[in-house]
Amino acid sequence: MIEIRGLAKSFGDLRVVEDVSLVARDGEITGLIGPNGAGKTTMFRLICTILRPDRGTILIDGIDGRHDPLAARRRLGVLPDIRALYPRLSAREHLRYFGELHGLGRDAIDSRIAELVATLRMEDFIDRRAKGFSRGQQMKVALGRALVHEPHNIMLDEPTNGLDVATSRSVRELLRRLRDEGRCILLTSHIMQEVAALADRIVVLAGGRVVLEGAPAELRRATGLQDLEEIFMAATQETATQAFAAGE
Repeated sequence: MIEIRGLAKSFGDLRVVEDVSLVARDGEITGLIGPNGAGKTTMFRLICTILRPDRGTILIDGIDGRHDPLAARRRLGVLPDIRALYPRLSAREHLRYFGELHGLGRDAIDSRIAELVATLRMEDFIDRRAKGFSRGQQMKVALGRALVHEPHNIMLDEPTNGLDVATSRSVRELLRRLRDEGRCILLTSHIMQEVAALADRIVVLAGGRVVLEGAPAELRRATGLQDLEEIFMAATQETATQAFAAGE
């Protein structure tokens, strides 16, 4: 479980995240959505302990990342939007390298690689160098890196960005299976249909603040709107109007 309490982060005079509190629960997929500049990427970096908050608390399965960042990271698997593969390493070497970084032994790594190759259908390119991989192949390797140590909490930034229909569907099926195993999954996406199809709970960020949150059915009741895209636009436009009126 990922718990965030009163989180704030600024860069100079720019307030990027301000007094954000939310909970991503075990056995659920939590969708974190918002317009560009809403603070989603900064939130991800704060949770991963890449950035330190100005104030507030982030707990990963009860572990405070400020006090024990390595322990917090071991409980996280992260798929960034920028896949950043090493072009001279094969897909297998990527998985092995990240398994070693997480302290797995040789036998455990070999077993996990075999499982991930089957799950992500990587048989055709597992021993090819990453240079020249398609976007779908890059995504599968990056997702495999995130999952190689079997993390309880999984964070995904735009997990199906640029993927074809078949690969997108396989990723969604995998995420549902991981959720059903009791994992905590936190994802961001600009594809509202994807969020609507996957998320058990949705958090809308705008201007660095949480402006709306709840299960999809709760958001529909609260706003009187049925389409998630309409709910998103109504929540974020209202926040933008309020910020403009306040001179922010």
